[in-house]
Amino acid sequence: MAQTVPPYVYDKEQNDNFTKTDYNFAEKQLVACETLPNPFQDEQLKDDNTISFWEARRNWIIKALEYYEIGQKPMVSRDCIDAKMVNDTLFVNVKVNGEVLTLKSHIRYPENRGTEPIPAIIGIGMPAGSLPMQIFQDRGIAMIPFDFTQVTSHTQKRGTEPINRLYPELVEIGSYAAWPWGVSRLIDGLEICAKEANIDLKHLAISGCSFAGKMALFSAALDQRIALCIAQEPGGGGVASWRVSETLGNVETLGKTNYSWFMESMRQFSDKVDMLPIDHHMLTALICPRALLILGNTDYEWLADESGYVSVQAARKVWEKYGIQDRMGFSIQGGHMHCMLPAEQFPEVEAFVDKFLLEKKDVDTNITRAPMFEHVDYMKWIPWAK
Repeated sequence: MAQTVPPYVYDKEQNDNFTKTDYNFAEKQLVACETLPNPFQDEQLKDDNTISFWEARRNWIIKALEYYEIGQKPMVSRDCIDAKMVNDTLFVNVKVNGEVLTLKSHIRYPENRGTEPIPAIIGIGMPAGSLPMQIFQDRGIAMIPFDFTQVTSHTQKRGTEPINRLYPELVEIGSYAAWPWGVSRLIDGLEICAKEANIDLKHLAISGCSFAGKMALFSAALDQRIALCIAQEPGGGGVASWRVSETLGNVETLGKTNYSWFMESMRQFSDKVDMLPIDHHMLTALICPRALLILGNTDYEWLADESGYVSVQAARKVWEKYGIQDRMGFSIQGGHMHCMLPAEQFPEVEAFVDKFLLEKKDVDTNITRAPMFEHVDYMKWIPWAK
């Protein structure tokens, strides 16, 4: 019996399997694992090779990620949110515990917007993140900048950030739980203002670079309404594996990362990363079965792109399992400035945009380019994939 084609995107922040299984991490006995943990091995679920298993398996990975690394991303009832459009600017008010946090984003629409819903990209910090705006302008795609400082600053002071007015108890929350919360609330606002905003919510992308590349990755991992993630040079704490990074040089390891982005309690693993039951190939795989393009830059050692290469190869095994590997690609190369897309990567970004935002079926997105790492034996890190 042929397996049905996995969905390209979902209409909920998390699918219905998200809360069906409970896990007690506080009582979990940690066991050292020197290689990358098996993303398919679950204590309570049987792998039946269907996408339904993976939809449920994501539940464990997300809860583990929140417990060990970033803290819980708050869920918000739609009753606590109102939104409005004013002259192409989206305003979203989130009301919790008697406090209000307002998100504001001026949407850049294409010149000839027409009447049909318009595909869009959420850009971290800028309209298209660090990607060239022309790629999206030329294709009639709207751009929605996310001002992350409306949620928490680049280097948060715990307990004093805008999000803490709503959740004063979440002092230890990492920014990579808080910022994705803000992205999800923007998407809520787009849903509430569906008629006025006229954004095609089935074709919504997100992108950012460096720390914002990590933000885009976490945001797409934690909100299944995002159809395409383009994570540009996300480095350590993003796509790179904590375990593999420990074997490299001057790179962003678990012990050297910016801890305002994570929970302080994650430091307990700084000298024993092999005890962490998850790693960032699993964070990356949370985006499956949706589309993901990872862009790397080998000119910057700190980005740990060899570690990122191993991690994306491991994560890609999840897309491969369901026969949708064309939805996950990576391009890692040097010869350009940090967060400046080189000419060689334009066609790769354009291919993913054309296929997953504009539904051009004949576009080739089987992109796995990392010439500097062709010698790297990534399979030794993923024995479960042999």
